[in-house]
Amino acid sequence: MANELDLEEQEQIDQIKHFWKQYGNAITWVLIVVLGAFAGWNFYQYWQRSQASQAAVLFDELEKTVQAADPNRIDRVFADMKERFPSTAYAQQAGLLVAKQYVSLGQLDQAKAALSWVADKSADSGYQAVAKLRLSAIFLEGKKFDEALQQLSGVFPASFEALVADRKGDVLLIKGDKTQAIAEYEKAYRLLDARSDYRRLVEVKLNAQGVDVSGRDTTPTVAGK
Repeated sequence: MANELDLEEQEQIDQIKHFWKQYGNAITWVLIVVLGAFAGWNFYQYWQRSQASQAAVLFDELEKTVQAADPNRIDRVFADMKERFPSTAYAQQAGLLVAKQYVSLGQLDQAKAALSWVADKSADSGYQAVAKLRLSAIFLEGKKFDEALQQLSGVFPASFEALVADRKGDVLLIKGDKTQAIAEYEKAYRLLDARSDYRRLVEVKLNAQGVDVSGRDTTPTVAGK
């Protein structure tokens, strides 16, 4: 009996050796690739957390610099943020923050540069939309109507479509295109929630142009329908 077991065990060992000889290299490479990918993913996650942590510290410094209203230091810290952490949400927030401060300081060129950077570089469509809307406001204030409308062209997230339409209406009205302005205001009115204070503001704009929407259907239009 013992000899039979020994023979059976030897046969199993021989089969394993044969199998490993035939497929061992392939299995080894698969394990290397899988473990390498796992290690790479862990390193990427660690790097992302590290980037976010460092960016948060720099953003905190930027906030303090903005509160101190020191334009030169704002420039330096924001440039550092863009260079070191351009892909982080903190960098996009920084761009919006410094642009607002630049506007308050009357440095409109710097504000436009910061907003353009967010609009061009951000991977977040929401940050892009906010940057473009603020850029359009600066161009509108400077009576650069075509530039303002250019910022409002293209695709925006559904949650921003009403705001974009309302801003288009403002630009077109001041530009002298009353018919198209009313069309944009009406679009904004349809998209906004009936309980929204913003919708009542748009209604006031329409009333000022002789359009009464008080008796219309107040159900917001669903984008794409």
